[in-house]
Amino acid sequence: MQLQDTFKYLVGGYYGVNLIDEYPLKVYILKDIENYIKDFLKDNPINDFDYQKEASNIKDNMSIKTKLQDALIVLQMINAPMELVFIIKKRLKSK
Repeated sequence: MQLQDTFKYLVGGYYGVNLIDEYPLKVYILKDIENYIKDFLKDNPINDFDYQKEASNIKDNMSIKTKLQDALIVLQMINAPMELVFIIKKRLKSK
């Protein structure tokens, strides 16, 4: 997997979690994901890659289903609460 792909999963997962309004601690999880992304980019800089443009593209053009699937991957990476994982899985089943 290339670094660009990992970045896309992370950003897609961020926006996937952002879709889950029924989880009251969403703000804290989003902050954890932001910090994870910052640490990832600090440890793995990607040359000739426009992070902002790619993040904007993911936000605007990626399907909700894909964002939610990416969120499941990211939540595993940051050891997020299982309650949020179950909420996302339930949302995915309804899509």
